[in-house]
Amino acid sequence: MSTIHRFEVTPKPGQADPIGAGVMRDAASLGVRPAQVRTAHVYLIEGDLSEAQRRAVADQLLADPVTEEARAGARAAEAGARVIEVHPLPGVMDPVAQSVQEALHELTGVSARVATGWRYDVSGVSDDEADRLGQRLLANPVIHRVVRQPLHPDRFPRPAAHEHSVRSIPLINLTDDELIRLSREAHLFLSLDEMKAIQGEYRRLGREPRDIELETLAQTWSEHCVHKTLKSRIEYRASGTGHQASGANEGIVWAGRPGHEVRADGTVVIDNLLKRTVAAATHELIADGIDWTLSVFKDNSGVIALDDHHGVCIKVETHNHPSAIEPYGGAATGIGGCIRDVIGTGLGAQPIASTDVFCVGLPASWAAEGAPGGSPLPPGTLHPRRVLSQVVAGVRDYGNRMGIPTVNGAVYFDDRYVGNPLVYCGCIGLIPRHLVHGQVRTGDRIIALGGRTGRDGIHGATFSSAELEHTAADEFAHAVQIGNAIEEKRVLDAIMRARGSGEAAPLFSAMTDCGAGGFSSAVGEMGKDLGAEVHLDRAPLKYPGLSYTEIWISEAQERMVLAVPPESVAALRAICEEEQVEMADLGHFGTPGGELILNFHGREVGRMGMHFLHEGIPMPTRGASWSPPAVAAGKPPRGRPHVKDALFELLAHPNIASKQWIIRQYDHEVRGNTVLKPLVGPDQRGPGDAAVIEPVAGTRRGIAIGC
Repeated sequence: MSTIHRFEVTPKPGQADPIGAGVMRDAASLGVRPAQVRTAHVYLIEGDLSEAQRRAVADQLLADPVTEEARAGARAAEAGARVIEVHPLPGVMDPVAQSVQEALHELTGVSARVATGWRYDVSGVSDDEADRLGQRLLANPVIHRVVRQPLHPDRFPRPAAHEHSVRSIPLINLTDDELIRLSREAHLFLSLDEMKAIQGEYRRLGREPRDIELETLAQTWSEHCVHKTLKSRIEYRASGTGHQASGANEGIVWAGRPGHEVRADGTVVIDNLLKRTVAAATHELIADGIDWTLSVFKDNSGVIALDDHHGVCIKVETHNHPSAIEPYGGAATGIGGCIRDVIGTGLGAQPIASTDVFCVGLPASWAAEGAPGGSPLPPGTLHPRRVLSQVVAGVRDYGNRMGIPTVNGAVYFDDRYVGNPLVYCGCIGLIPRHLVHGQVRTGDRIIALGGRTGRDGIHGATFSSAELEHTAADEFAHAVQIGNAIEEKRVLDAIMRARGSGEAAPLFSAMTDCGAGGFSSAVGEMGKDLGAEVHLDRAPLKYPGLSYTEIWISEAQERMVLAVPPESVAALRAICEEEQVEMADLGHFGTPGGELILNFHGREVGRMGMHFLHEGIPMPTRGASWSPPAVAAGKPPRGRPHVKDALFELLAHPNIASKQWIIRQYDHEVRGNTVLKPLVGPDQRGPGDAAVIEPVAGTRRGIAIGC
């Protein structure tokens, strides 16, 4: 049995400990004031290492020889200091451990398992205060375990093996109440109408759905994947004093427009909100002569022309629910997902810039645990200060590590965001115009590139359709992931090489990212018209024991799916080996009847018709009304404030105060194309109206990015 070796890396004597200083500063928000905090990065390595190899790992791999020192084992705590250690829970992505594991193999030739953590020696606090620091400041129980002594286990935990028998779900004879209960308890989050549509389909087929088929429908029909609120049928009626008369007038405005019906009572029925409003306006402009839209309302992002040779694409989306539970991981995977969407546009776009918007509660309104002032936080929520600092860090770290500048953003504070913060992430990309469109062909191999599959990320798509409740942190911890920007950078480099930079044909026919829903969404979307046959046992796993359903629906960040002609597979594999990107051939596109066929270890575990999967969802009908808001008469101020006092009070409000403490954490100049930066003015301390980048150096054509 391999031994677990423990190493601690600390600042050298005389060197500053900035992480410890940060903990001391942040602890004050909890009403705790340590006398000193010393930190150490902990590495646990399970492998057969000789004494010489252990010294090499400590001196050449783990520690910076100028500022740090590494030692084996656990050092003794100073008198009176409380030890707090924070480690990822089993199954949670640990990017640093993955990098150390790969570097250790290159250095020593030993294949080892690695886990990391942080040790905090806190002086001048009680045991109760140390516990509070661990649970409320240094760790998030959703993804971390906190221990009060140095952790040195005998072995790492092994995931339990999963029973691989094919399982059917009794559904065709369920009552309406039983269908609703199944949808909620199985985390499908489908409506009764949707569950009844599935029930009707399987009654037609004369069998019960298999578990993997039901999960596939839930992912594909989720709010995240199908945007059913935006595409729903809307029955709109104006109401309220003084507005009834205009309801008829609005009916006249809508009458005759495609997809709109005006009833006798003035109700306007819109058959698809997105198609008949935003999309309709865009297509009308295109029909009127706009010729710079290259790809709209399809693919992973929209594309407009930059010049005769290049297009620019942008993708912005929210990552609210995961960020409410685990802000750092939620925001990091949010920006990582937008970057993947840009990469996965057409036959591959190069990400060139990022942007973001964060909406959180007012920090001063809410009391941190143990600190005076403010209202108690709602159950299951994190303090707005922690949410904001962590979402900033998540976007910062992911973009910086991939070499993509974050050039623009915004922050808004309102106490209505305390239970569900809004985290918008966006990415802008550059794509050659001749690569804007891809097309899957019959016989193309289904090739997966990048990150391995684990249990983290399961039900990420269906979680987006759920109401966020105070139990979410416990119930949906498996839907929260930690991103690995280095892995995504490798995937990006491999795809850019496989795409090519000239007129030579790319090595692949089409591509998309493994977003929420994992392979189920990527392969399901790409094979919509042709069908696909997938062998799930060929997917690389983070650890053994996953069921075929877990492999199919787990999101797993940093992963793309490509449709590759058989004759190009060897060339793509050579690129992936050079870029250290894992590649797996999962099957092929094109099946008799255009079905989706899922296999696991030589046995069929799922078979579905693509038409029902993509067209069978019953779109909801939603009612909408508009009432003029009641405007209360304002009370005159008792006294007129001095203009100086009023100005200072306004400038101190979080929505107006300087955001440079956030902006300066980002690298907004990497790639060297940022012409106007986020901060401007004589001292570069004031916010600019927009950042400007020059995507293609020397062309003097720029893009202005603002919020």
